[in-house]
Amino acid sequence: MAEPILEVEALTKRFGALVANDSLSLAVEDGAVHALIGPNGAGKTTAIAQISGELRPDGGRIRFRGRDVTRLPIHRRARLGLARSYQITSLFPDFTALENVALAVQARAGHGFRFWKPARGDAALVVPARDLLARVGLRGRADVPAAELAHGEQRQLEIAMALATTPSLLLLDEPIAGMGRDETGRMVDLLRALRDSVTILLVEHDMDVVFALADRITVLVKGRAIPSGPPAAIRADRRVRDAYLGEEA
Repeated sequence: MAEPILEVEALTKRFGALVANDSLSLAVEDGAVHALIGPNGAGKTTAIAQISGELRPDGGRIRFRGRDVTRLPIHRRARLGLARSYQITSLFPDFTALENVALAVQARAGHGFRFWKPARGDAALVVPARDLLARVGLRGRADVPAAELAHGEQRQLEIAMALATTPSLLLLDEPIAGMGRDETGRMVDLLRALRDSVTILLVEHDMDVVFALADRITVLVKGRAIPSGPPAAIRADRRVRDAYLGEEA
């Protein structure tokens, strides 16, 4: 078994009387696709937000590559190799696909947005940006404004921007949301292709996608992890069938 790249121990987050995560523990193996599933309100996005550094836990510990990152801010975690995407795309709509990714490459280099205009022609930014667009299947869409891309293409672009930070762990929050069948198929192919170069922690409602991609699955119910294991074990677990998957499992 590979060593965990991410270890979450007894993670707890409260919003008033609501306990969103209740002593949640999980381990993500290096090089794996680990899916985090559960019904609406189970605490999946809250967990991802704490792992990425957007939310501070009320209790518990987060270790990334053996280092305690529980109190580190987002940018420090990003520097260590943590990147995430969101349920809603977060792009610069008036910038082209190439400009969006080049901006992410520039941010990785430690330069602020104020330096962007003179850097548009900088090969050190544009060349890796084009490579990343090709990697996510958008080679021919480089000069299209982000606002004019199809929804699935926007999600591909967002992943290219996350990859610009050269992460070792990619946190994906419902990357398939709102996609049609063809777009979903392209995204699944993309994530399969990425698994050889980056570890993925995936929050997703589409169970066909989860079982097609995941090496391991953790199921959340009311902020707690019930089983965690390989897809075949999760599919057969009665607690999962009762809590989330239903008879379709």
